[in-house]
Amino acid sequence: MRPFVVAIIGSGPSGIYAAEALCQQSDVAVSVAVLDRLPVPFGLVRYGVAPDHPSIRSIRNTLERTLSRPEVRFYGDVTVGRDVTIDELRGSVDAVIYAYGAASDRRLDIPGEDLDGSIAAAELVAWYCGHPDVHPDLESPAITGPEPAGIDAEQASRLVASTRSAVVVGVGNVALDVVRILIRPTADLARTDMAEEVLTALDDRAVTDVHVLGRRGPANTSFTTKELRELGDLDGVDIVIDPFDHAIDPATIGKVAARNLAVLSGWAERSDGTAARRIHFHFWTRPVRLAGEGRVASVITERTMIDSTGRLLSAGPGPELPADLVVRSVGYRGTALPGVPYDPEIARVPHAEGRVIRDGSFATGEYVTGWIKRGPTGVIGTNKSDAVETVTSLLTDIADGELVADHDRDDLDRLLADRGIHPLGMPAWRLIDAAEIERGHRQGRDRATLAHRSDLLAAAADPDPDPPD
Repeated sequence: MRPFVVAIIGSGPSGIYAAEALCQQSDVAVSVAVLDRLPVPFGLVRYGVAPDHPSIRSIRNTLERTLSRPEVRFYGDVTVGRDVTIDELRGSVDAVIYAYGAASDRRLDIPGEDLDGSIAAAELVAWYCGHPDVHPDLESPAITGPEPAGIDAEQASRLVASTRSAVVVGVGNVALDVVRILIRPTADLARTDMAEEVLTALDDRAVTDVHVLGRRGPANTSFTTKELRELGDLDGVDIVIDPFDHAIDPATIGKVAARNLAVLSGWAERSDGTAARRIHFHFWTRPVRLAGEGRVASVITERTMIDSTGRLLSAGPGPELPADLVVRSVGYRGTALPGVPYDPEIARVPHAEGRVIRDGSFATGEYVTGWIKRGPTGVIGTNKSDAVETVTSLLTDIADGELVADHDRDDLDRLLADRGIHPLGMPAWRLIDAAEIERGHRQGRDRATLAHRSDLLAAAADPDPDPPD
């Protein structure tokens, strides 16, 4: 029986979980091609999870097992939309699953947001995780995604090194990651897999204060309690919290919110702010303007309140916070990929149960999963059930005769070869993996991330390269 050939665009958790779901079912023989524009797989597990969270980053070991299955081939360093169009890809496989995530960021839309020193959390995260888009090679610019990276490594290093007071806008886990990296002792970070140049830049930090702004109350945060508690374990760091109403009935909020409230209340009762470094939480506070001449110098805020209908309203002027760096962490946003249906109102690919909607009708053979399907919500594990829903729809369409196996698994290889495109497969990734481990061992740590595209390609070089497997 000829296997159904399915291409998946994106090798982050959502794409790899879709590949896993396809391989674990036994009703239909499949051949899966996982494509990524970067030379390496794993998406936000590699380039989004903070380096000081090695247990979460180790999820890539599980993801790697899926990419190493005989039914799956990894095609790294292939940019859909440049190396091959969507129409060409669809013409060489039986079905396509879009799993390319949400790479852009949401803006605050306030005056001064474009001042030097005002950046998106996604940009800072990409920098400290060693993403090639933010660490371009001098001899050749980085190949960026749907939207170019806003800053590069030199700019990020300069901003961090010259910052004493930072403001982080947002109350989710990404905001906590940014806070930790900005204020955590260098000795702690030196044990992570951060790129050498990132560690060097962080070693030059002079950050003493990080302010976290939440436009609603402490019961309305999106933190996971484990990550919130981590802040209390940082050596030499005090947590200072503006006074807030501690008398919130836990029965009126969710379990996670109640646990977060208990942690925050405990800090508020005992913190005195006398340590050399401090994290300040400001609830019911939002920025209204970034002030400064050329570069951010302060954040003008206002207090907020909720009216009887649940609307957020201004409650008068808030404090003016000193800030050399402002990091907006108010959510990611999906972007359009040429040739793929896209709804700019919701910044997602339109779909129903993972079936892509094109021109008002279901597009035969097109599916979507992950953040570009549902928006930037949930944790890494959320992508698993999301992928299962999409793959279930695909398998149902096969069972109903909507999809038939018309292509050979080598059709895509021939298309890329005709274009002079030479994908990096799992053998190349294993060479990169070994190079990072070797570099790390030389520095007394488990691994050191290769941040530059040229370094990744050099590590992957092989005089007799194998085809993708």
